Amino acid sequence: MFCGLFGVLLPRAEALLPPAHSSFQDLPAPNPAQPPPQAPATGSKTPAAKNPPTSKAPAKKPATGTSKRHYVNTRKPRTISPRVRRMRQAFVASASLRPMAQQLLQDRSLPAYAGVQAFARAHAKEDAGALAWLVIGYAHVLDRDYAKAIDPLNRAKVHAGDLGDYVDYYLGSSYLQTGRTAEALASLADFSKTHPDSLLVRDAAISYADALLLEGQPAEAVTLLEQTRTPERSDLEFALGRAYAASGQTAKAAEIFGNIYYTMPTSTEADAANAELKKLPAQPLPTVLQLKTRADALMAKRRYADAVEEYRSLVNESSPAQKPTMELALADALHRSGKNRDAKQVLTSLGPVSGEENAQRLYLIGQVAFAASDNDTFYRSVDELRQAAPASPWLERALLSAANLHLVHHEYDQALDAFRESQLRFPTGARASYVHWKAAWLTLRQGRNEDAKKAFEEQLSLYPSGAETPAALYWRARLAEEDNQPAMASAFYRKLSDRYRNFYYAELARQRMKRLPPVTVEQMAQYPLLDRVPPLQSDVKITDSEPPADELHVQKGELLGNGGLVDFAVRELQAAAAADPGSWGPAETARLYVETGHYNQAIEFMKHSTPNYFALDIPDLPRKYWEALFPKAYWSDLKRSSAANGLDPYLVASLIRQESEFNPGAVSRANAVGLMQLLPKTGKVVARQAKMKHYNASQLYTPAVNMQLGTRYFRGMVDKFGGSFEYALAAYNAGSDRVEEWLGQGKYRDPQEFVESIPFTETREYVQAILRNASVYKQLYGTP
Repeated sequence: MFCGLFGVLLPRAEALLPPAHSSFQDLPAPNPAQPPPQAPATGSKTPAAKNPPTSKAPAKKPATGTSKRHYVNTRKPRTISPRVRRMRQAFVASASLRPMAQQLLQDRSLPAYAGVQAFARAHAKEDAGALAWLVIGYAHVLDRDYAKAIDPLNRAKVHAGDLGDYVDYYLGSSYLQTGRTAEALASLADFSKTHPDSLLVRDAAISYADALLLEGQPAEAVTLLEQTRTPERSDLEFALGRAYAASGQTAKAAEIFGNIYYTMPTSTEADAANAELKKLPAQPLPTVLQLKTRADALMAKRRYADAVEEYRSLVNESSPAQKPTMELALADALHRSGKNRDAKQVLTSLGPVSGEENAQRLYLIGQVAFAASDNDTFYRSVDELRQAAPASPWLERALLSAANLHLVHHEYDQALDAFRESQLRFPTGARASYVHWKAAWLTLRQGRNEDAKKAFEEQLSLYPSGAETPAALYWRARLAEEDNQPAMASAFYRKLSDRYRNFYYAELARQRMKRLPPVTVEQMAQYPLLDRVPPLQSDVKITDSEPPADELHVQKGELLGNGGLVDFAVRELQAAAAADPGSWGPAETARLYVETGHYNQAIEFMKHSTPNYFALDIPDLPRKYWEALFPKAYWSDLKRSSAANGLDPYLVASLIRQESEFNPGAVSRANAVGLMQLLPKTGKVVARQAKMKHYNASQLYTPAVNMQLGTRYFRGMVDKFGGSFEYALAAYNAGSDRVEEWLGQGKYRDPQEFVESIPFTETREYVQAILRNASVYKQLYGTP
């Protein structure tokens, strides 16, 4: 779930990804930070507005395909509307507001408030001033100081123009949070009529309904919310449940609260829904199906500790026939949450089971033993599983674990046997391509080149769509070179380069092709195995296009961006892109993120927009896409630190992209910090080496300092491993001791063979990704 940048009362953006919605109203919307306080009655009931907020469905977006898209711009020039022209003028006038607004929304310090307020007063009679007042009001909302938000939001109303929906929504919400219910109703009444194009219509309806409840009008709240229930949203459902409860319809309220708690357990409202459920009189106990639905959903979201509690309840509530299934699920949740001793106890006390339940039991016994480094028990459980359930998918998973354990312990013969057994038993299994490749690779590492050739060709024949195909193409070509078969090597390299254009192995293939004679079409035809490799799932090219200049949401997004209101701006752009046939949406969204310094969000957004981008050549995507995917962020400081340590700045940029995606505030689970993810203790040591005065760990969040220390540390790794960037990158990720251990496991043709032999998948893919990304940077930008 995508969380708003600033934490509260943001548009709900569970999927700030490429639009897959058929209308504006399908987009997620804002959610108040907390349910409105139960303020005392104001003395007289305020009647419901004649036109309360209702939902309005905009025009639907034409359906699109799932592969690369090509759009022809057939848009005819249209007259710019006065509303759009007005927002354009405000956009120009508010250009200097952006850095001040971003600073305010980031730290909400008194100087930041003062700076934005000075701008607002200097532009008091302009729309730009209204934007500044909106930013100030919203900053107070983020601080949950709703009383202070009211004055600036009221000041913003005068010249708000098409930002009036944001002003009215947050003003009404602030009135509501401070117990000024009548004023909240007045601010939110007629919202859909006043702001028919707003993306906040449903949010306003929720706040309006909350105000109606405080005024003792639950029936009106029910009527309003029932009109806008689709698509389902937990915050709206929660408000509706409260309205039904207040109106005495407790059965309907219980149904809604139960639906939130049991089917949407990771939603913000889940715990509150359960609390409301407990207040209702004489409610039936939850069914086993409800409890299991909740537990399974928590497991799917990796909230294992919460899932444990639900499965415990299920064990107690289940029938004798169901109980073993629930106990196995409980043991799995305990294991995944790190409570292996408890998991072992559950598995030990489990009654007789058979079939797949017994297979799962044996698998979990093995995994618990694996986690405790009890290798004898682990291997014994695999043997028992092999005998008890030779065709079970649980055995497939257990064999993969066994192979990897052998690999980590340098037991290569046993690892090869386990990989091969897994592939032979489960040739169409989920990991069949992977285990076949690992067996083929270990065959090569054992020096059995003839068997390796056959295995690589079998990889391409059996699993041509597998993720291992680039590696199989490359290493089969390498063996062809060693056999003095340049035509075959060139053909395989050529296929690799053409089909997987910017993959790690494709760049290596192009480098080796320079030493070989060019391959002809006729020679390519001599290797029909290459035809097994499927083409990219598209034959069309994404073309560059500009956003429609006369589109209201586009201009609104641009203006909100000047106010540092990035999530709001992105949502407006997505709404416009969802209704427009152009290809501009992803690039414009990424541009907004980049311009506001949120490089990591731009990268993630573009990855989701074009998931197969590494298979494409540079001209196959608009340059805007590539520049968002591979930004030159903090470039001056990055070049300076790279040069000081004799490093290629593109390699450093690629390392940062892999470590933090250029997020200076990134903190890992291991407490590594900043752009280059340095541990505080590492930063302290390197700062001392660099004779940096007055250093403290908080400076690791400063991009220039983090890169100064990070590049120096990385340079030390490069020097330690004789100038090899492959070894240094592996050490940066997994530690020098492990790299030295791996280097001791026999001879390698070159660093590329070492990289493919790294037993840790994370480290292997890490090294390959950084070297691949550095190549893309060079192609994009040329000489640094």
